[in-house]
Amino acid sequence: MSSPQHPRADGPRRRSFTPEQKLAHLAAYEEASAQRQGGAYLRREGLYSSLITEWRRQRDAGVLEGKQPGQTVGRPSKEQAEIARLRRELDQTQERLDRTETALEIMGKARALLEGRLQERGYRDQAQQALMGAHDDLIVGGTTTRAASALTGIARSTAARRTARPLPPAPRDAPPANRLDCAERASGLAVLNSSEFVDSTPIQVFATLLDRGVYLCSVSTMYRILRDNAQVTERRRQARHPARVVPELVATGPGQVYTWDITKLPGPAKGVYYDAYVMIDIYSRYLVGVHVHARESGPLAKEMMREVFGIHGIPKVVHADRGTSMTSKSVATLLSDLEVSRSHSRPKVSNDNPYSEAWFKTLKYAPVFPDRFGSLADARAFMDEFKDRYNHEHHHQGLGLHTPADVHYGLATAKATGRTDVLSAARAAHPERFGTDHTPKILALLDAAWINKPTENKQTEDQATYEPAA
Repeated sequence: MSSPQHPRADGPRRRSFTPEQKLAHLAAYEEASAQRQGGAYLRREGLYSSLITEWRRQRDAGVLEGKQPGQTVGRPSKEQAEIARLRRELDQTQERLDRTETALEIMGKARALLEGRLQERGYRDQAQQALMGAHDDLIVGGTTTRAASALTGIARSTAARRTARPLPPAPRDAPPANRLDCAERASGLAVLNSSEFVDSTPIQVFATLLDRGVYLCSVSTMYRILRDNAQVTERRRQARHPARVVPELVATGPGQVYTWDITKLPGPAKGVYYDAYVMIDIYSRYLVGVHVHARESGPLAKEMMREVFGIHGIPKVVHADRGTSMTSKSVATLLSDLEVSRSHSRPKVSNDNPYSEAWFKTLKYAPVFPDRFGSLADARAFMDEFKDRYNHEHHHQGLGLHTPADVHYGLATAKATGRTDVLSAARAAHPERFGTDHTPKILALLDAAWINKPTENKQTEDQATYEPAA
């Protein structure tokens, strides 16, 4: 007696594939992928990429071979899975090798072509065409667009634009029909250099000749004639600024390079400000001088410098921006008398006065910085207290978490040794809590401080190099 049928035997069924169909789909998909149509094949056949991945794994493991329609395809064994993995790695390696050989062959041809006359001046378009041809050959050979762009130097966006638009017309070898001949150019040059027009601009010459009923040539052609004869230059009495060289200051210890600047402190009412004169040792970040005045002037800056130099010694270089007080005669005379080199950064650049500007941000972003100061005395009292706390209590990340006072007065080395001993004892007691056996980099002492780090090919000297002030 036959077994009873399922109640939904005639209902909808899930789509299934025989082993032969799986192998056929795999072969067709791989052929389509070679022509960059793999995605289109999946959509056309209603397949997911996950199915292809699973079938390829089964095929590589050998579980699809020799199966009859309706026969269950089990999971591959460990040996079959390992064989499949090795087979995939071998296929991938062979594919990469084929792409590499194709890329090397194409790039060799392109290089041989570019080493000839295409690299000479006047053959830029031909060189670009050769590189684009090499780029297209690499893509056809199976190289990815990213790799082809890296090999040829052609950006992917450039390759896409050139593929979408036709090639530009070939340059004309014949000279333009509207070009002046040699006699006309010589005649135009003689008119421009005549005693009547020697001091006039081409546009003035053009208008004057038109009023006389004479057309010599266009204004642009006049400039072209003058330029071909090296006669286009600036003749007006304009101020010519000297070339500014970026200063490269290096300090290997305290007392070598000071930097100073002035910042505004908000007063008791809107529009009322006090001026804070701040001088910093760039090696130790120690605030060697902080003065607050009701106005900005060169003599007040000179007074601050005299006091700082009398307490902390005379530095080798004093760096500042090109403000009025920084370039004042009183400050320049003082530094010249003390044989201190002046350094001034270029204006409107990020390396203008980095240490001073960074400290001003530390000051004004501090939670204790008030919205306004009630008086000049309040501002002076606040700055004196903030300076002392910064110098003696602030553990600076740029100083190995030492305070500026420790580095300025030579106490940092002994404290660094003590910190190392503490960490070594903790590491010996609980080695599982430490991933390394050396002192953290954040605790490392600095070797030198600089404003605009010198290039590698320049020798770093103990004495700071500087730009002579203009």
